[in-house]
Amino acid sequence: MTAPTIEQLVRKACQVQASDIHLRVGHPPYFRLREQMYPLPKAPAVTESDMDSWLNEILTPAQRTRLQETQEIDEALFYPNLIRCRVVCFQTLDGTAITLRLIPLQIPSLFELQLPSVLSGLVQRKQGLILVTGPTGSGKSTTLAAMVNEMNQTMARHIITIEDPIEYVFEPVRCLITQREIGRHAHDFASALRAALRADPDVILVGEIRDQKTLKTAIYAAQTGHLVLGTLHARNTVSTIDRLIGLDGMVQSSDTRKQFLELLVAVISQQLITPQTGSRRAILEVLINTPAIQDYLNRGELEEAYRLMELDTIEGMQTLNEALLIEIEQGRLSVEEALKVSIDPGDLDRRLRITGIAQAQGFSSHFQSDF
Repeated sequence: MTAPTIEQLVRKACQVQASDIHLRVGHPPYFRLREQMYPLPKAPAVTESDMDSWLNEILTPAQRTRLQETQEIDEALFYPNLIRCRVVCFQTLDGTAITLRLIPLQIPSLFELQLPSVLSGLVQRKQGLILVTGPTGSGKSTTLAAMVNEMNQTMARHIITIEDPIEYVFEPVRCLITQREIGRHAHDFASALRAALRADPDVILVGEIRDQKTLKTAIYAAQTGHLVLGTLHARNTVSTIDRLIGLDGMVQSSDTRKQFLELLVAVISQQLITPQTGSRRAILEVLINTPAIQDYLNRGELEEAYRLMELDTIEGMQTLNEALLIEIEQGRLSVEEALKVSIDPGDLDRRLRITGIAQAQGFSSHFQSDF
């Protein structure tokens, strides 16, 4: 039986609304649907010959050489009028593996993603640093794309994006948008960010702030009058701050720390949830760097800053558990799913018991005590 092509697999994944395709030698193709992994029905196990054919289909000879040299490669595929894919090829115990993440051609709006309205105000800022954080695969790139889309629809700016790889492709509406890809148009994020400063941008999007060098350049870019959007891998907003300015953080000098806290506009941390109806979407924790928050951060009082987030909701701040509780109260999310997503399920369980929601849904949490 002839194996399907990558394009055929991608078209099938689009039909069933899968988010990812996983290809491994010795296993049938797997699709991810609503966070669960499912083998393609009646599909035979992938052979080494199948994998070799797929690599020839999606990679150039130069990319295949790079895969052989580095053992992994991160690229993008584009199927006109259908979908874009982020493609990761890497070596495993069983041989080469391929993972494809499906990215819609249409860039979603903040409204369509059901993201908090405060994000619309944040992108109106002319200067500063906005960080979007969360685990791998939590939709950070989609949130950033929606924020850029908001600017493109409402403002006349020059936006430069630096990505690895390019995922969403923007068509100018009111903004001039210049997109650069690491490995194709630039060597690394730090050098591309430095080059961007000489290209007369208003906004710079940094796909990932991976090291001190990139962060320091991002801070400089914000300091010189630019709005900088970037991503980090962190569990929540406060752990992002701790990762950056803690004892072993990326911001090590006191002067750089002061500059960072003065320029920080907001930290947005997100997780993916699976609602009772509809497809997966992001739920956000939002820290706005108000004077009071900045004062706590300057003193290193992160827990106090987090408590203030729960109280100062008029600024648009919210903790993840507060956002989850609203989803449950409005019947969009189950208690089980919320507890699974929460980074502090004990606190969420306490809130549920106070409101009586868990009992109303007939749910008995394992976090509940015996007395």
